[in-house]
Amino acid sequence: MSPAYETLDWSVDPDGIATLTLSRPDALNAFNVTMARELEQVFLTDARDDDVRAVVVTGSGRAFCAGMDLSAEGNVFGLDESVRPTPAELREHLTEAPYHDGVRDTGGRVTLAIHALPKPVIAAINGPAVGIGATMTLAMDLRLASTKARIGFVFGRLGIVPEACSSWFLPRIVGVQQALEWVYAADILTAEEAHAGRLVRSVHEPDDLLPAALELARKFVVDRSPVALALAKQLIYRNGAVADPLEAHLSDSLAMYWTSIGDGKEGVAAFLEKRTPAFTGKASELPEIFPG
Repeated sequence: MSPAYETLDWSVDPDGIATLTLSRPDALNAFNVTMARELEQVFLTDARDDDVRAVVVTGSGRAFCAGMDLSAEGNVFGLDESVRPTPAELREHLTEAPYHDGVRDTGGRVTLAIHALPKPVIAAINGPAVGIGATMTLAMDLRLASTKARIGFVFGRLGIVPEACSSWFLPRIVGVQQALEWVYAADILTAEEAHAGRLVRSVHEPDDLLPAALELARKFVVDRSPVALALAKQLIYRNGAVADPLEAHLSDSLAMYWTSIGDGKEGVAAFLEKRTPAFTGKASELPEIFPG
């Protein structure tokens, strides 16, 4: 276990592929307030180091994440029950106490941090992934599953709602009809059912899962421009929801302009000279391509 975290293990290989392991195996990696804070921190700090090129997320032991740890005292979701927030108040005081820690959904803070990372993030779902264990993966770019994976959007069984921004992510991944069926039914899906519903990219034997995810991540980043990769991620997520293709044209024009005078010069030269490119751009130094 990493000395920096109580609930996570973090390592980075020579190619810059980070493996982030949820590490509460005795509790099936159940999500608690500590894990929420540590996940948010790792995606806002460690994962943003330019030496990190991609992140693969998996679970320790036989589970990915069994959902929220419901054994905690008080409000198990870590929320302040003395507050009576309105939509206007939450929006106005989003980063202030008591709203930031006492009202905001902890899973949503995690998925917003994952989504904002300008690098590929891959989930290697090795076992049960229910509740937040399922919804946290939706903010990751791809999901690979073990044959032992079991995935469930089980909120209806507990009288609560889908969280972690999943009402934004899930229908974009699987479509509105499938998203509503899974949320309404609150069933536990097999890996094959999740694959058939296009939630997961591929299904693997347990011993093959993590190697497959790491190899896919390596394929994405080795000899690739971190800047081009980061901008492509932003363009696809953001422009997939704009009302008119002109909006996509404006942002990809700026992205094309800046990459053409940056890593693009090295990429073209390497292609013409039939050699491996040596890109120098950094994901931490991206040009501005969207209006503020």
